[in-house]
Amino acid sequence: MNQSAFSLERRNVIVTGANTGIGQGIALAIAEAGGHVIGIARSSMDETADLIARAGGELTPIHCDLGDTSAARALLAELLARHGPVHGLVNNAGIIRRADALQHSEADWDDVLQLNLKLVFVLSQAFAAAAIERGHPARIVNIASLLSFQGGIRVAAYAASKHGVAGLTKAMANEWTAHGINVNAIAPGYVTSNNTEALRNDPDRSAAILARIPAARWGTPADIANVAVFLLAEASSYMSGAIVPVDGGWLGR
Repeated sequence: MNQSAFSLERRNVIVTGANTGIGQGIALAIAEAGGHVIGIARSSMDETADLIARAGGELTPIHCDLGDTSAARALLAELLARHGPVHGLVNNAGIIRRADALQHSEADWDDVLQLNLKLVFVLSQAFAAAAIERGHPARIVNIASLLSFQGGIRVAAYAASKHGVAGLTKAMANEWTAHGINVNAIAPGYVTSNNTEALRNDPDRSAAILARIPAARWGTPADIANVAVFLLAEASSYMSGAIVPVDGGWLGR
């Protein structure tokens, strides 16, 4: 096996939502693979920076309210100018709002679609335009979900947004792969993170979820992160438009 095909040495990679959970795990794995991480989050990334430093890597933390897509677009342009070339973009930032569909507020709907879907398009569009202009290959990795394939319960906006991420991933891949920009997505299963805290704290829901997972455990951020490194590296150079489930076998059940 060609180990260098999995290396991210001398590569700059932007990771949104790098402060915790899956985003933090991806940031750490990129650093461990030799990459330089540019983390974007609204809250402190001190813990992520400490983990990466202990692994011998480097994090450049950038604080931004990604819910403001105009500010996010301007920030991305600044980062590309300051740290270019940037070789990878991981669209991980996202939120979830739980409510019965009959009680789901329009404000919550807008917040979820804004951050989970519109932001992915806005950042990917700006990133791809810069990569095409510079004529260098690049990778985009979007974080989709099992709910890119299923409807879920009490998460109408989240399911709609993640279905959208899957479709957007394919649409962007169709247009940009010929320019050397591979666009793929990871569909995590049930992972220990802030988004799943309510489920893990509900004994009945947690037991029902675990009973369906062939791996018989919740996933970890590292489970997702290792796949992200593969999709950012040369090893995946002939992959584009794929939605890769990392779910402990959930969808095969």
